[in-house]
Amino acid sequence: MAASRGQRLLWSGRRWFSQTESAAPPPPPDSLYPPIVASATAKSKAAKRRRLEQFKQRVHAAASIEEKLRLYGKLQRPKYMVYPQTFALNADRWYRSFTKTVFLPGLPPRPAPAAARAPEGAAPQAAKAPEPATAAPAAAKTPEVAGAAPYLDMGQLRSLACDALLQESFYQNKKRPFLYRDQDHTPGPFLTQLVSTLAAFLCGRNPLLAASSLDLKPEVNYYWHHGEEVVVHGHRKGRVDPVRFQIDDNPHLQIRVPKQLPEFVPLESDVGDVPVIDHKPSKLPLFKKQYENKVFIGSKVADPCCYGHTQFHLVPDKLKRERFVRANLEDQIEVFYRANGIASLFAWTAAQAMYQGFWSEADVTRPFVSQAVVTDGKYFAFFCYQLNTLALTAETIQNNPRKNICWGTDSKPLYDVVEDGSVKGFNDEVLLQLVRFLLNRPKEL
Repeated sequence: MAASRGQRLLWSGRRWFSQTESAAPPPPPDSLYPPIVASATAKSKAAKRRRLEQFKQRVHAAASIEEKLRLYGKLQRPKYMVYPQTFALNADRWYRSFTKTVFLPGLPPRPAPAAARAPEGAAPQAAKAPEPATAAPAAAKTPEVAGAAPYLDMGQLRSLACDALLQESFYQNKKRPFLYRDQDHTPGPFLTQLVSTLAAFLCGRNPLLAASSLDLKPEVNYYWHHGEEVVVHGHRKGRVDPVRFQIDDNPHLQIRVPKQLPEFVPLESDVGDVPVIDHKPSKLPLFKKQYENKVFIGSKVADPCCYGHTQFHLVPDKLKRERFVRANLEDQIEVFYRANGIASLFAWTAAQAMYQGFWSEADVTRPFVSQAVVTDGKYFAFFCYQLNTLALTAETIQNNPRKNICWGTDSKPLYDVVEDGSVKGFNDEVLLQLVRFLLNRPKEL
């Protein structure tokens, strides 16, 4: 009996063992432990990569533009302060390198005139070219460029400009300006009155100006990374950090609009080369300072006028043309204008792109366009900027063929002199270019 029971146990055991061998092997169980990742606080390269990836994920997952901008500028380190209006020699080449900007002399090609795309019911006179002026110069007329009415009365425009100039430089009995305040004495009020008067006069021809916002002495800021450097001082000595830059700009006037200006060239256009400067920015010289990282276009994110139209920059008295001439630096006069146009327009246009949710790790999908006028009250230089990329960090710039583009003109005088209550040597070409800038608008308008 006992033997038979032992045989049954053995048989049942053998049968269970044979069934186990014939069955398919079960899948291996999932790992009971989380994956091994680098420490977020270590000094290793893997830890640095992990911190960078976590930072990118937080910025991408931000619920609002304000939160994204806060996270973008949260980490404060010493950064180079870039001054748009600088005394540095040949600063324009350095600024082009910092911003990956191609500079092209002249102005970009203009869109097709209104006569070429006029509706069928338009008057045939609107498509005709204006005949040569046969009357007095004050009654001369010139075709408009942005596509509103067929003609502009240059005599009326010239009268508005001359009235503003005489009001500030002849009719008013002003006291002697303070030292280094000459630009705030006459050129500043003249520029303010000229721009506001022309903008109000041209509102009927450009509906975008009627909905625009005119800012007086606003603040414009932009913070970005470009290149890498080794920390040479402090407790972080030896670490590799991105080179940080900050532009804090204060234009005299700027016009913001609710709709974006049209692009000049396609986004991927390759129109020139960017200077490569291997020296440290401190050789320019630029100086480092640690303070708040700020991105600001002159208004809050919720403002409907979130796109830039035109900025107006006033040359300070310390950098006026006569000082360059006395120092035998006549070749640096136009360099100063170019540096001011490139740095100011890059900061303003890049900040507009960041207000739309783009940044260095999420590059722009459409170009952003802005314009600028740099003047000392007499000489005017015009600049147009098209932002094609924000990917300027050491990681994103390697496989990025896009380049930002800046067009600019040399400075030209608006007039020669004001004598005995009259303006002599008035330059209609400069005034007409200023009007063209103000008439620029989207194609759908």
